[in-house]
Order: sequence, then structure tokens, then C-alpha cells
Amino acid sequence: MIDTPAFLDTNRPDTPNLVVEQGIVPFYLASRPVRGRLVRPGVLTDTLLTRHDNPDVVLRLAGEALALVAGLASALQFKGAFSLQAKGDGPVTLLVADCTDAGAVRFHVRSDDDKVAALLREHPDPTAAQLLGNGYLAFSVDQGPDTDLHQGIVEIRGESLSDMAAHYFTTSEQHACWVRLYCRKEDAGWRAGALILERIATEGGHTSDSAPRDGDDAWETATTLASTLTEAEILNDSLSSETLLYRLFHSEDACIGHPRALAFGCRCSRARLAGILEAFPTDDLDHMTEDGTITMNCSFCNHAFHFQREEVGRDAG
Repeated sequence: MIDTPAFLDTNRPDTPNLVVEQGIVPFYLASRPVRGRLVRPGVLTDTLLTRHDNPDVVLRLAGEALALVAGLASALQFKGAFSLQAKGDGPVTLLVADCTDAGAVRFHVRSDDDKVAALLREHPDPTAAQLLGNGYLAFSVDQGPDTDLHQGIVEIRGESLSDMAAHYFTTSEQHACWVRLYCRKEDAGWRAGALILERIATEGGHTSDSAPRDGDDAWETATTLASTLTEAEILNDSLSSETLLYRLFHSEDACIGHPRALAFGCRCSRARLAGILEAFPTDDLDHMTEDGTITMNCSFCNHAFHFQREEVGRDAG
């Protein structure tokens, strides 16, 4: 049997084949200029977060980011991916999370554990702002190599990731969006969730068939009701999303759409990482080599790929 060359080996590593069938439940409020998504990845959150060895407060932030991109990607009307990138000068220097239109989610986070420990000594329950510091937040929509990347970038503003996301939509998209993100380590493992509301425009640019002021009142009512959601409720596996939405919006006649699935979504392969290695000079590849082997870890799923030195580089083959 002939071994497949590294640059042609598209086989995926042995990562969890986990799908949460009702990870996202879309809904809208009848006769109101409001639509939303309730995101509850369930056990998928624990599967994703526990593949990384960052401190818990960092993983909590990553869990919130996963819930956010899952909810926003569910609005895509085409094949592609929605991604979030936060880059700052705090203990968490980089946070990347993305989700495809099919619901495949993944994340990567880079943190300085010594700086995280120092922050925890001063602030036992740090905010997202304290973890990220000063920097920027970028949201991107990628429809593939044949289209331009649509990206919006704003300065990090707000204490929580929820606040930062709302600030982005207000300033970059000029779009009213209410966001609440949740993540906590439960007895059953990590759980995350998101509730996202959007104020939608109707014919003529108004947000309601009635007077604009009525639309303002409807939006305020919807966000007030949404604010009653508790962390305990959204992270409770035994409470269905339909029941939760009824509790929140039954007085506003919530109409539930078709649920969408979420899944473990790393897209790495030996071929992809071999392509990255091919870009390195020979001297760098030699320095990476230990006992004749180069080891690369996928930063998203933390799977280790091993390459024999002769497999990669200009002298390979």
C-alpha cells in the first residue's frame, strides 16, 4: 500500500462527530419589528472548550464567542462562514471563533496564563474588557475564495462581549441588535447560550406597519422581556427552547421557526497543514524537526499532526 503524500492527504483527524440538532431556534414576534435567535449548543460547548487548556475564565469568554457566531451565522442566506476576531493588549491577546452556514463551529484563543493569574488575584471574576484590554473587534463574512471578504472592524467598547457585539452593530452596521451571551461550567460540564434580537425594517424603511413611535415601543418591550432571561434558564439542559421562548415572549405572540443544528466544526487536515509547512524556508523546517519529525497542532481542535521531515519542503518527494 502506497502512503498518500502529506499535501494530498485530506483525511480529517479523529475528532468528535457531535451534532446538536436544535442548537439554534429562530423566532419572530408577530406584528412586531423583531426577530431573534436562541442559541443553546448544549454538550457541544463542553466538547469544544475542553480540547483546550486555557484558564477557565478564558474558556468562558470563548464559550460566549462560540454562541455569538453560531447565532449570527444562522442568518446567512448563502454558503459561507461568519467569524469573530478580537485582538487586544490584555491577558487574552487573540480570540477567534467562526461558524459556517451549516452550523459547524470552532474557536482558537491565545492567552498569557501568567497575566491571567495576575488579573485573577486582583479581579476574581474578570470582565471581557479586562481580559481583552484595548484593541479591536472584527466580524467577517466569508463566501469562499471567489468572493471578497466582507469585514467590519470596531474598537473594543463595553465591559462584556455582549456589549462589544451590540456596539459593533450600532456603529458598523447601523443596525439595532440586542445581545446577551452566557457561559458557565456546570456539574455536567461547560454550557453556553445566546439570545439575539434584531429590529427589522419593513416596507418604506420603517420598522413597523404602524407609526415609527409604535415600533420604538415594540422594540423596547421586546428587549425588556428578553432581559428577564436568566443564566440558569438558558443553560438548563432539561428546559426546552420552545418552553423558554414561551416564558419570555408569550404576551408578544412569538412564532418559532425551523431549528438549526450545530456541530463540531474544525476543518483542518494533513493537506492543509502540509501546505502551511511548504511555505517555510528549509532552515526553519530543519529547526522544527525533532528526531526526524515535525509536529504541528491545529489551533482550533488541538489535534497534533506529525510529518516526517522528508515529507515536506522543497526537497520532499
